[in-house]
Amino acid sequence: MKISIFPYSAFVIPFLVGVLLLLAICTYKYIHWISQFDEAQRTIIRHNWFSWKTIPALWEMFREGLVHFRILRKNIVLGIMHQSFALGWALLIVVGAIQSNRTIACFNHEQSIEQLNTLIEQDGWYSFDKDRRYLLTKRVTYDEAGHKIHLKYHRPFYAAIFYNYFIHKEPAMFKHSKQYADLMDGILLYIFLGLTLAFAKRIWSKSVGMRRTTSHNLFDRLAKLSLWLIFPLRLLSESITASMYQNGGFLTNAIGSLFNPDISGHLEWASWLCYSLALLVFFFSMPFTRYMHIFTELLLIWFRKIGVKESEQPTGYTKFELNACSRCGVCIQGCPLDKDLNNHRIQPVYLIRGLRNHNRPAKMSIIADNCLMCERCVEDCPVGIDISAIRRMTRNKGKLDSSGNYSYLTTPKPFNAIGRVVFFGGCMSHLTPGIPEAMMRIFEAAGQKYWYMDRDRSICCGRPLRQQGFRNQADDLKKKNTEMIINSGATMLVTSCPICYRSFKDEYDLGIPVMHHTEYIDILIRKGRISVGRDSRRVSYHDPCELGRGCGIYDQPRSVLNAVTTLQKTRNQREKSICCGFNMGNTVLSIEEQTTIRNDALRNLTERPVDAIATACPMCKKAFLHSTNEYPVQDIAEIVAANLIK
Repeated sequence: MKISIFPYSAFVIPFLVGVLLLLAICTYKYIHWISQFDEAQRTIIRHNWFSWKTIPALWEMFREGLVHFRILRKNIVLGIMHQSFALGWALLIVVGAIQSNRTIACFNHEQSIEQLNTLIEQDGWYSFDKDRRYLLTKRVTYDEAGHKIHLKYHRPFYAAIFYNYFIHKEPAMFKHSKQYADLMDGILLYIFLGLTLAFAKRIWSKSVGMRRTTSHNLFDRLAKLSLWLIFPLRLLSESITASMYQNGGFLTNAIGSLFNPDISGHLEWASWLCYSLALLVFFFSMPFTRYMHIFTELLLIWFRKIGVKESEQPTGYTKFELNACSRCGVCIQGCPLDKDLNNHRIQPVYLIRGLRNHNRPAKMSIIADNCLMCERCVEDCPVGIDISAIRRMTRNKGKLDSSGNYSYLTTPKPFNAIGRVVFFGGCMSHLTPGIPEAMMRIFEAAGQKYWYMDRDRSICCGRPLRQQGFRNQADDLKKKNTEMIINSGATMLVTSCPICYRSFKDEYDLGIPVMHHTEYIDILIRKGRISVGRDSRRVSYHDPCELGRGCGIYDQPRSVLNAVTTLQKTRNQREKSICCGFNMGNTVLSIEEQTTIRNDALRNLTERPVDAIATACPMCKKAFLHSTNEYPVQDIAEIVAANLIK
């Protein structure tokens, strides 16, 4: 006959209720959101549910969910703060589970029966303790008929959370109990480091390398308070228990020595109850606050790794993205509108909070429209949320978005140019004619025949319309442009505008290679199709937002410039490049505000002595041309064309 005995005390009820509520609410939310995925997203999930893609997904879930590698790379102090909470709490649970499992294994080991019975007879070891610790009074006893009764000790999952309360003396077979206790105290001390940094961040954000922190609503503050109380209450409870039984580690024993054991006996149960209540409050509030990101971020990483992306319209995947945001505030740091204009209420963290809280559409429109769409926040976001797609959804113009009439764009006849290259200058190139003129000289030097698609008329790629929420008009323009390009017989498209480049590359389905002119020129030089000389100028290069952060084109422009001139490094370059301020993403900023941002970018380019400023975007060139007469501003194509060797 076997009887199972497990530890229990009434103070675990709040913790159990909190766990059940958390599981129930999160399960409901996740199932509901997944049911709102569109057909394309569901198809991707069905085909990749278990595939080779899950391996890197699991690795990134561990790396970002617990270690917070991306935040560590951007801000080591902030990264340690986040890591200590996530990894520290996970280690407390894992090590606590191992510790309690090993203890139970010792209790239930057959070879320890005689030893346990001896200890029980000698000093009442683990005797029944009044109204709480339901532990072993005897390992083996006999019923009235003389049959053996085996008492088997079981560990409910909460035993690891409240281990020191229920297991106040480990069995003799547990050889490393002191080391485990010290390890648990060390992990708790690591969490307290993060708690200290979090408190310092709230009081003085510059102490953790941030200009400012995000503001929170009342419910967020309640969740944060309960989270901050969990670990001090655990330390207090374990210290009080340690003062009674000396079962703690180096930290809890040291603090426990400050308590009178007689007084501790009256405080112990109440302190563990407060710890359990703090867990209840946090678990219950978590699904309705920013702390929902703890689990949601892991699922978002998995969805993203198997190929799920945002759609044009909000779906359940959008809900995962919105709830994966921890509101860490990293997106505020690099935003030009915050840094240069002191506008710190329109960044993604506030847009996401407003969408989660279902704020009024008029209020959300103000936040959504006032953005440069430079994607510095996307680059900085440690979770990788596609905030640009979410912002475009919020900018949806609805009834204002009528169908476009592009009948004036006639479909060309197929042309027989070698390689069939079509060159698309873009709207802004018509305002900076030196760029397409330089490209025509480069085509001629390379012996490349081409069709200049928008030579005689300005043709938009449609991305500015899409950025402003006019999806129908953008789609109509996309259809017309696609028809023209395919019917031309082109086998490659080259464009000088990064906005057009990204549009043709990501939003169109042309079935042919799409290149920015810096990529194309780099190939021409490396293959020897054009010969270039070097000049003696020192040049600083401005990474356009759409070309750099948007498409990841950083090396090819630098390769071209290094072939024809001397390239100087700047403090903010590549991913950290500063927006020129005059892009098509923001229709709210005044000319004075745009100029302020532009001047910040110019200072970055001229901090070191330079002879000229180079860029690879007609809009950036035009912005800088209006700001300085001291430095020549040229597109890379113009610099190459001036250095061609015939």
